[in-house]
Amino acid sequence: MNIFISGSNGFVGSHLNKYLLCHYDYSLFTPSSKELDLSDEHAVDTYILGNKIDIIIHAANRGGGRDTADMKSVTEYNLRIFFNIAKHEKNVKKIISFGSGAEYGKHKPIIEAKEEDYWEALPLDEYGFYKSITSHYIEKADNIVQLRIFGAYGEYENYRYKFISNAIVKNLLHLPIAINKNVYFDYIYSDDLVKIVDFFIHNDVKEKIYNVTTGRKVDLITLAKLVNEVSDFQSDISVINEGLNNEYTSINERLLKELGDFQFTSHKNAIAKMRCYFQKNVENLDTQLIKEDPYLKAIDTMWKGK
Repeated sequence: MNIFISGSNGFVGSHLNKYLLCHYDYSLFTPSSKELDLSDEHAVDTYILGNKIDIIIHAANRGGGRDTADMKSVTEYNLRIFFNIAKHEKNVKKIISFGSGAEYGKHKPIIEAKEEDYWEALPLDEYGFYKSITSHYIEKADNIVQLRIFGAYGEYENYRYKFISNAIVKNLLHLPIAINKNVYFDYIYSDDLVKIVDFFIHNDVKEKIYNVTTGRKVDLITLAKLVNEVSDFQSDISVINEGLNNEYTSINERLLKELGDFQFTSHKNAIAKMRCYFQKNVENLDTQLIKEDPYLKAIDTMWKGK
């Protein structure tokens, strides 16, 4: 089987690439952005048809994180590459795309959201708006499924800007862990995410959109305490602003009906595994930037819409 993974050098794509290589003898097509410009319609057409692609896993996109909060033209760029790929749904067996909890509109609390709740309000931010448009399109498509992620974490992620990795690295460097404002998330560990994608590659499903989450919320203070719990050093944990930011959680009943008996990795075990990974690579970390932490407060702007 020929599988094309767009965004294969990104966080989700790199985990998928490694997982599929370890478990299957498939031909994986993982071009870099220099090798294939996804915004070039003709180039994408030529690549997909020329390589006789069976499955497309569309993981490429820009925006959505603290490191890209000020990025311009997020909607146009991402929609262009999405539709360059989506047009091929009749040429392949299946397209798997990734949505976001941001589709529900992060300018308000997102509490135990069901898949259809995204119809209630359009997101104010560009990234959420773009993802919402793709879901509306996919609902009417024949051969595309949208896996809506609220918060995926794991090895290889950008430890400079992602909270869990950032907290682990700070602990390894014997630094305090500062939280701008506490908030409840619905995080999923990368090892679990790739197993779920594996299921969707090999199985036909009933719905078009799925919340790919654990369905169990956890707050940042609890996660920071787990970082301390798996470490031999206890970082000081502080919260800059009192109260809670907008909740960001979902209901995953639709997903569990498809998966059946699926065991999610506990956050404690996942954090312990990540700590081992970052400890082995500590010499390659940008320790100065971690100490300066210039992006700490950038997270707050992401919950206020535009």
